[in-house]
Amino acid sequence: MGLSDQEARRLPQGDTRLLDTPTAQNLLTSSLVARLAYPGKDGTPRLIPVNFRWTGEELVIGAFAGNYKVRDLRARPDVAVCVDTADGLPQVLMLRGRVTLAEVDGVLPEYAEMQRSAMGEEAGAAYVKAIDRPGLRMVRIALRPAWAGVLDFRERFPEKTPQPVMAALRGDR
Repeated sequence: MGLSDQEARRLPQGDTRLLDTPTAQNLLTSSLVARLAYPGKDGTPRLIPVNFRWTGEELVIGAFAGNYKVRDLRARPDVAVCVDTADGLPQVLMLRGRVTLAEVDGVLPEYAEMQRSAMGEEAGAAYVKAIDRPGLRMVRIALRPAWAGVLDFRERFPEKTPQPVMAALRGDR
């Protein structure tokens, strides 16, 4: 169930009920790329773009078993994720929490959905068919957000957007 604009404005950053705001739902169901931040093997930060699928409870990322990202996340599962737009006033969804990892045989179903969404039905299906070979192992990386933040200066924080910026976005002269 979605929140009204007024209810959403009262929620503090960090409240996971922000996931029910229109801004968060639009970003979570888009075909945008997310940015996944996590500590690497040496403890220094990593930031990588990833495709994702929102299940309604978890943000799911697919990875091939044995890669560096999987190794690092098994050792240190605390992550941050950002999904954002850059057109007009930015809309930003920030998530934090601990991921769980589950290795599966074959193509992860959510991964196939991500590819079809990002590449288009035909190209995505062709890509999935090309990688779906005997012995393929994938890892389902799932984040149930423990913290959520939403930046939306048009809906959630319109009073914090300078008037000249709002006027330019409206096309005022």
